[in-house]
Amino acid sequence: MATTHPDQPVSNVPLPNDRLPDVEPVRRTPLPLAAQPARWLEGWRAADAAGRVMAPLSRALARPPLDRWTLGKTLGHAIHPALTDLPIGFWTSAVTLDVIGGPDARRSAQQLLGIGTLSALPTALTGVAEWDQIPRPESRVATAHAALNGVAMVLFAGSYVARRRGRYAVGVGLGLAASVPATAAGVLGGHLTGVRHVGIRDPAYNADDVGPQVQRPTS
Repeated sequence: MATTHPDQPVSNVPLPNDRLPDVEPVRRTPLPLAAQPARWLEGWRAADAAGRVMAPLSRALARPPLDRWTLGKTLGHAIHPALTDLPIGFWTSAVTLDVIGGPDARRSAQQLLGIGTLSALPTALTGVAEWDQIPRPESRVATAHAALNGVAMVLFAGSYVARRRGRYAVGVGLGLAASVPATAAGVLGGHLTGVRHVGIRDPAYNADDVGPQVQRPTS
């Protein structure tokens, strides 16, 4: 395990073959109301059972040579965060056209939904590939993040199908409904990367005195 630079904060960045130990969160200080759901999820032990179902697929996707792409080893860091911009961008654009684009934008919105759903597949696979590298309690938030994204993907796909069948109003409704779990999943993803610094990266980054370093707090 890498040592911590004296001037840098401790962070939680799981690496291949250098997985942080599992711990249980200790709630010492209050958080803003909007941040409390993620903290609650970190203590949600029921998510561990769902996580065990994901573990075999996660390990399969993280094996060589797939790991060069699923874990971003070719890039030196996780590829999943970058890929999330694709479905989020396409889906958000489609919903925006539904709201302000008028009848002339219907075809474009449908195409954006289809492309967004297709791009969500590799995005989801790279996220699942990282899951087994994530220790508790962060893995519980990751499980909820994956579940919410799965719901959003199904709803957006249903929106696309409804439009293809001429049920445009139903498609719009499904798209708007899908935006709710998609947004919630994005908030949890921000918690994982921004607060807990979860993400695969090359161990060489621990040796350049820039950080953040990989270590659990000792007290």
